[in-house]
Parts: sequence; structure tokens; C-alpha cells
Amino acid sequence: MRIAYLECFSGISGDMFLGALVDAGISPKLLQDAVAALNIGARLEISRVVRSGVTASKADVWVQGEKDLPREEYWRGRSEPYHSHEHRHSESGHAQPGSGEALGHQPHSHAHPASERSHADHHGRGLAEIRGIITRAAILEPAKQKAISIFEALGRAEAKIHNLPIEKVHFHEVGAVDAMVDIVCAAVGAEALCADEIVCSPLNVGGGAVVCAHGTFPVPAPATLELLANAPVYSSGLQAELVTPTGAAIVKTLVSRFGAFPGMKVDKSGYGAGSRDFEAYPNVLRLSIGEANAEWSRGPEPASVNRSNETITVLEATLDDLNPQVFGYVMDRLLEEKALDVFATPVQMKKNRPGTLLTVLCRPENAEKVTELLFAETTTLGVRRREEARQTLARRWESVQTRWGDVRVKIASLNGAVTNYAPEYEDCRRIAAEQHIPLKRVLHEATRVYLSNGKGQ
Repeated sequence: MRIAYLECFSGISGDMFLGALVDAGISPKLLQDAVAALNIGARLEISRVVRSGVTASKADVWVQGEKDLPREEYWRGRSEPYHSHEHRHSESGHAQPGSGEALGHQPHSHAHPASERSHADHHGRGLAEIRGIITRAAILEPAKQKAISIFEALGRAEAKIHNLPIEKVHFHEVGAVDAMVDIVCAAVGAEALCADEIVCSPLNVGGGAVVCAHGTFPVPAPATLELLANAPVYSSGLQAELVTPTGAAIVKTLVSRFGAFPGMKVDKSGYGAGSRDFEAYPNVLRLSIGEANAEWSRGPEPASVNRSNETITVLEATLDDLNPQVFGYVMDRLLEEKALDVFATPVQMKKNRPGTLLTVLCRPENAEKVTELLFAETTTLGVRRREEARQTLARRWESVQTRWGDVRVKIASLNGAVTNYAPEYEDCRRIAAEQHIPLKRVLHEATRVYLSNGKGQ
């Protein structure tokens, strides 16, 4: 099992996550192409910086030819505390007491002339508009869904705080161009990691206060705290906002569980830098990637080499009166809420009514949230729950070069021997659509190239 581990000892923001992805080996061009695909007048710049002696990658967004400034630099040039109609997103510097942000309503500006900014950027975008921009972008479908899910997590937090329907929320902060870059690139980069799961350390939220359009709030800001519900958090005492709303939404959406550094063989690691350089405190996010249950130096038991043993929760509900259109939506929502797998089985129910057995696999720590979603989104009156043991083979990804472009191949192995391999469907589907050729031809060609390289043995 391939694991990506986030160490949030200095919190997390959107651009810190992008920097960590690049530093750990994700191609900067992949993220820059994703920005171009959004067609929103932005570009992404990657540089190398030092934070308290630690070399890291720094991600900066340029909008309409100007670099998006950290908040503290912008506010130094302002003569008033804040203006309720100017909004700015750059968050990686983390807020100093009295200069911070709150989701959707913090003071910020790109420091561009008003004539160069669109009405939507100035006053915020609704969720429907954001979904449309992402949906139209030429990026992989799983990355689109991840990005939309991150925005929806932000929207739900904002809607709850302000007692609004989610579609009525306008994303002043996160709807800005730079935030769209952060979130979409985070989704594209996470997909490119090809990790079976992303695990996260407890999060250092910092301290102090943030100034918002609605007043001054203690760190973490209200939306951040809502997004971090059920996540392990603490404060090191540093008086700064270390976890931003976008960073919290990325964690909520992409992370499958929290814990200490997992047992794994580390293949790569990287550091993503925040804008500020704290004295004697590295303002970086560390990302480590590797294989779980790899062969340890003192040697594991033979049966456990390249095989993972875990306990999962199985949830089941039988449905005979649910609209089929809703059923598809429910399955998507379950996967967004960290379900490991969702499937449906036709069954014959009482009074000879045809029905469906909905089965959901998830980790025990996510079972309660998944159960609540089943009750909220389906017509079931009861959910069955049981714990089962599960064994999974070690998995990794390799990229093969076909005549139409790169295709990832997912490879499973046991005790060092390859047992299964399959081209990534989304890669093949994208190529088939772009080249106007049959999907089965792309699948066959990717498999042929993989085997011709001496693989699969």
C-alpha cells in the first residue's frame, strides 16, 4: 500500500501543500498546465527558499501579471484596518495577530487596480460558478471531483457558520483566482501522487487572533475550526494562524486518517514553504511518500511481506423506495466521505418488492459519519454494521509511454512477485477522447507497452 504522510507541525495552507507536492517529485508543469486549463488569467510559479535552515519549495500565484502578495505585506501599505468589499486570499504567510483571515469574509485584495479585476473576483463567486469553471477545465475527472469536493467542504462550513443554504454562499476568499489555483492544483497533485491513502499528523493551529469583516476572532478562525471537526489539533504557542481555511479543507477532503508517522519505507519526501520565515521555527509542511509493510531491516514474517492486514467496517442498508437518480448521488457522496468502496446488489425484499442492498466499506473511525450520511441521503430506517478483517496487496504505479501519451499502470504484488496490473482507466479515457480513438485500443496499447518493457513477471 502506497502512503502519503503529511506532517503539519507548522500547520497547512493551500500553497504550502502545493510546494510540498513539487518538492516530493510532482512535476511543476503538471500543476502549471492545470492552472492554464482553468483559463482564469493566472499562472503558478515555483521557487526554492529557506525557512529556518530548511530548504523548501515555494508556490506563488501570479494574477494578471502581478504576484499575489502575502497578507502582511499588503496590509503594511494600507492606512485602514480593512475594507469589507476587498478580498485577498494569499494565506501561506499565516496571519499575525490582528491581520488574519476567516473563510469567505476576511479582508484581502490582490493589490491590483480595480479596473483589472472582474466583478466576480471583486465580490466573490458562488459555488455553481466555481463548479462550472472546474468542470470545463481540461484536467482528469478524479481531480475535478476532488477539487469540487474541497470547495463544497468550504461551502458547508461557511453555510453552517452564517446559517445560509450552501448555494447562497459566495466565496469571497476562496472564490478568488489564487484560491482556485491552490485548490485545483492540490487536487491534481494529490491524484498524481497515486497514493492509496493520505495520512495526516495532528495539526498545529497556532494562536493569537484574526481580523475578519465580522470582527476579531481567536485562532483558529470559525470556518477553520468547523472544517477541523474530529481532527486532532493542538497549539505550540506560536502567535500566528498556522492552519488556514483552504488548508483545513484540503485535509478534510483528501486525508483518510490521522496518526503518528506510519510504518513504511519512505521513497520520497518534500517540504512546502509558507511565506513567512519564523525565527527558529521552520514554517514548512513536510510530505513523505512510501510503501507500507515494506521489508524492514530486521525482516518481517514472510507472510506479511507486501501485504497489509487491517480491520474495516462494513455498513449495509436495503432500499426499495429510493429514486435511482438519488442512488448515484449517494454513492458519490459516500466516496467523498472517505468510504473505501461502495457497491450495490439487487435483492428481492418482503412483499416480493425488488430492491437494492447498498454496501459500504470504510475505516472504523469514519463509520459514524458514513452512517449519518446514509440516514440523511437515503430512505433507509436502519443500517447494519460489522467489523471484518481485510488483507490488501502492496500497490504501486508506473508510467508507460504510449504513442498517444503517458498512461499510469497500477501494479499489485505479493512477496516481490507481480500478481495483477491494469492501465489507469481515467488516463486511457482522456486519451481516447482527445485522440478520437476507441478506449479499448488505448487500454490494449498501454498493457502491451507495459509487458514489452519486461514488466508483469
